[in-house]
Amino acid sequence: MTHISRRAALKSSAAISLLTSFGCERDAPSTTDDLANLDAVSTAQAVKSGNVSALEVVNAAIGRAEKINPAINAIVTPYYDTAREQAAVTPAGAWFGVPTFIKDLNNVIGQRTTYGSRAFANYVATEQSAHIDAIFANGLVSLGKSATPEFGLTATTEPMLSGATRNPWNTNHSTGGSSGGAAALVAARVTPVAHASDGGGSIRIPASCCGLVGLKPSRARMPVPDGDAGAPVNLTAHGVESRTVRDTAAYIAMMEVDNDLPQIGLVSGPVSARKKVAFFTKAPTGIAVDPEVVSVTEATARQLESLGHEVEEIEPPFDSSVLQDFSIYWAARIALVVENWERVSGQKAGYNAFEPFTYGLIEYYEGRRDLLETVVARLISFERDYRAAFSNFDLLLSPVLATPPPEIGYLSTTYGFDLILERISEYVAFTQVANVAGAPAISLPIGMSSSGLPIGAQLAAVPGNERAILEVAYELEEEFEWSKRAPALL
Repeated sequence: MTHISRRAALKSSAAISLLTSFGCERDAPSTTDDLANLDAVSTAQAVKSGNVSALEVVNAAIGRAEKINPAINAIVTPYYDTAREQAAVTPAGAWFGVPTFIKDLNNVIGQRTTYGSRAFANYVATEQSAHIDAIFANGLVSLGKSATPEFGLTATTEPMLSGATRNPWNTNHSTGGSSGGAAALVAARVTPVAHASDGGGSIRIPASCCGLVGLKPSRARMPVPDGDAGAPVNLTAHGVESRTVRDTAAYIAMMEVDNDLPQIGLVSGPVSARKKVAFFTKAPTGIAVDPEVVSVTEATARQLESLGHEVEEIEPPFDSSVLQDFSIYWAARIALVVENWERVSGQKAGYNAFEPFTYGLIEYYEGRRDLLETVVARLISFERDYRAAFSNFDLLLSPVLATPPPEIGYLSTTYGFDLILERISEYVAFTQVANVAGAPAISLPIGMSSSGLPIGAQLAAVPGNERAILEVAYELEEEFEWSKRAPALL
């Protein structure tokens, strides 16, 4: 049985009141195909109104998982019987009966957590975080654990433990990472949403690759993810992969915690106030950006201008130094993880337990260990520089990634470290700054490449201003109508 804290249950009661009338126009499914195409808000409304039972919804999702997962390899450990038991209990929570998956970097009590690593292939969790408590308190039903690269370290989901997760739009291509399993399952219509987390782009990168909506919330908007408590710079935030802006908005409204940030509440649509938007298409690292990616960002800027927003093109407001600092700090964190594993297990780490890229990061850090104190100080102070970039603007628009999704294997963690670091650095140059600054940023599925692969555009704001992002995201959803697209797999 899923474990739920009393505090999470009380938070869920407030969420029910908040969301009770949100989205009831699409809550009458008549077939299992209808269930597959409903978003989470409509699914919850259908269950609440009695048009369908939670158990029927969950069984239909399990059927889709069993049918589709062999093609996409997105599920690490299924827990279908547990999901059915949870769906059969007394209804509770704003999203009771909505099927989901938990990213396999996060513990669920009594369930296997591998962290995408062979070293943890048999680990079973004995505790779980406050955010996982809140997911279950709000009624979501987990069907199992979704795939992630080892420790969420890279921008593709191809762990040696479970093999490559494949993009539903073209199974020869990457889903992105590290929430690649979550994104593949949502894009393939297995579940309407899936839990995700983002430490350097890990919600937004898979969202861009798989044609989804993916918002990284502000630092402290959600409870701190597993393993990040006490870190000198908390880079990671919980979130969700979804197909609609309203699912993302509703999830944030349900899950946000009391803190010093302005509370968002439920953002249910666009507003009349126009925004000042700056956009850039050049990467802070100076690497070339694919022309199709540039075209999608420019099309987004033109659409925003046509909607009455004030839009201005600028040079990249950040340079590559913050990304270099990010890499050193990221490597230091993984060195600590492996060190702790050795201490707890009593074993010496080896290539039979950890992937070559993980060792490469540790060696990268060891060669720069004396810089760590200075790096941490610069990362902490970066929020000031980030805010300065918004002195004349409400939002920043940019690409999410420098290219459309690459083929499986291009970012393999078994290549030489210098090659894979170079490829990742060229591919991911737009997402990490929001994590360092603790700021919100969203990937929206604006366009498609000439070969039929999704390309996202990123909107970012200052810490605490998710509302501005979501209000504009609703407008873009109406204009670009991405819900009408479906992956080739379907």
